Amino acid sequence: MSAATLVLNGTSYDFPVIVGSEKEVGIDIGRLRATTGAIALDPGYGNTGSCKSAITYIDGEKGILRYRGYRIEELAAKASFLEVTHLLVYGTLPTAGELRRFTRQLTEHTLLHEDMKKFYEGFPPSARPMSVLSTMVASLSTYYPDTQVDLNIIRLLAKLKTIAAFSYKKSIGQPFVYPRNDLGFVADFLHMMFAVPSEPYDVPDVVHKALDMLLILHADHEQNCSTSTVRMVGSSGTDLFSTVSSGVCALAGPLHGGANVAVIRMLEAIRDDGGDHSKFIAKAKDKSDPFRLMGFGHRVYKNFDPRARLIKEATDRVLSLLGREDPLLDIAKRLERIALEDEYFIARRLYPNLDFYSGILYRAMGLPTDMFTVLFALGRLPGWIAHWKEMREMHGRLHRPRQIYTGHTERAWIPIDQR
Repeated sequence: MSAATLVLNGTSYDFPVIVGSEKEVGIDIGRLRATTGAIALDPGYGNTGSCKSAITYIDGEKGILRYRGYRIEELAAKASFLEVTHLLVYGTLPTAGELRRFTRQLTEHTLLHEDMKKFYEGFPPSARPMSVLSTMVASLSTYYPDTQVDLNIIRLLAKLKTIAAFSYKKSIGQPFVYPRNDLGFVADFLHMMFAVPSEPYDVPDVVHKALDMLLILHADHEQNCSTSTVRMVGSSGTDLFSTVSSGVCALAGPLHGGANVAVIRMLEAIRDDGGDHSKFIAKAKDKSDPFRLMGFGHRVYKNFDPRARLIKEATDRVLSLLGREDPLLDIAKRLERIALEDEYFIARRLYPNLDFYSGILYRAMGLPTDMFTVLFALGRLPGWIAHWKEMREMHGRLHRPRQIYTGHTERAWIPIDQR
């Protein structure tokens, strides 16, 4: 086994080098503190591998994303969201029989306990759907305190879309629409979102396909903020429901799951200012200007985000087939064209990412802005569960990062009358 040598204060220390299946190289510093008395400082964990995982592979330099070895482009074109869910959670694409059984299990567990409707009554009308979602997910642990891991995975996968749809209905003051066993996963969710008791919702095929693809694209993305949160919280032995609730809370932040909302707000601001996109391009280049061009660049991808291409194509298709026009999409396309041709953005590799088009696509499907991040959570759920499950099966240790203390050294106590 190869090793990396660290020289600290004149003393050399060797640490194992770990090579992944895609030739990724990592230095195992698990005994760094024990052998040297020092720790590695890496603010934001940008260069720290917190685990070994067989779920998702990303090559940001080449713009590659694969789930369990399958290219995201192929999965988005050929698989259903439930097939991808099975792949992430259980490690394999399902056979026809396995998919039928998996679908039936999810259908059987979509209903919420009737008492949970009282929780919704306690939220104010202004409650944000993501706040409601995280609270309701955490509350599931009080209804299902048992340790049947496989069953609880099914319960959560089945019930999250019901919780999400009920959260939306609560926010607009409409009565809840119960799930239907005769509809597929995505169609049932859209039905619960947009139907009213006297008027069933006829799900447009183009919308169904677009949302199914969006959920696939959101399903996992390696050790991002919310997934790392799930693994950290879950490392304490917390139950599945409480652990995933923590992931929802992490995803709610504007720098993570709320990024596509920020893109919409930016496009609206450009539209309301007269639509002069070149003015805002100049503002983005000006270091003294606080304006940021949202939806461009990515912490991981230094090439074009492969998901962005797929969403751009789907957005054009949905708007065309539904006969809708969106001035924000026109502004977005002009921004993209300029950014891809401008040396400033090219040199900094600021390519459009997933969030740049996903918000526009959600708008085209009639989904309100407050629900964008909820849809992100619905798609990301299989990834969260897969990582939680993998961590448990690998008997991972309790996560406990270290720090470099920069506060006061020891000080003498000062009586209150002398301060």
